[in-house]
Amino acid sequence: MISITLKNCQSSAPKILAVFSFRYDAHLVPDLLANISPLVEGWVAYDDTAATELFSDEPYRRRALLSAARDAGADWVLAVDPDERFEVGLADEIGRLISVDRPICYSFAVREMFAPDKYRIDGVWGTKRQARLLRLADGFAEQVAPLHSSWHSLIEGAEHVPTDFNLYHLKMMTQQRRRARADLYNRLDPERKIQKIGYDYLADDEGAVFEFIEPHRRYLPPHHDDGGLWMASPAAS
Repeated sequence: MISITLKNCQSSAPKILAVFSFRYDAHLVPDLLANISPLVEGWVAYDDTAATELFSDEPYRRRALLSAARDAGADWVLAVDPDERFEVGLADEIGRLISVDRPICYSFAVREMFAPDKYRIDGVWGTKRQARLLRLADGFAEQVAPLHSSWHSLIEGAEHVPTDFNLYHLKMMTQQRRRARADLYNRLDPERKIQKIGYDYLADDEGAVFEFIEPHRRYLPPHHDDGGLWMASPAAS
């Protein structure tokens, strides 16, 4: 279920490993690995393809990944999903970011892509940010929300530091996936107990304002969307 890949098995314990899980988006993993390879010394992957429930236990998967990375000797993790890409400039700065030796979590601006080269910036769309570069701790928090909990909520007492780098999210690129994502979360959290804003906004394109990626902030490899769903479909369950 969990696999660990080190890029240089002859070296000392890895300083930083990527962590991710995959299920419906397994076909996106090769491009994900190409994107993160300049940033990390290896990765820990959770194969969730055998899960049978609509949406498997996310906090469990994340704790398992963090624990496996720590057991493999990593001091830091870069948490990511198969449908996400970091901008290229992070490779030049990540060594400096992880040179500190204290509990810290670095956050990135999350850019919801509506085309391979543009993202939405109006309203809540322009304010999304998540901590994904985490200094590992000896233990991990047990009480976190079952849905939409942050990675950094598992690292108690860590300082939250924003970076100027982008994390590009590819799943929102088609209207079909935006609608399916809203339907999925409305099914999982029908009373909006976990996210008060609800989820209908995910499929509401009215008033959308976009910004194009500047060339020096691009991500690699380039994305060619296949139009697939990449997630569970509540309508089919």
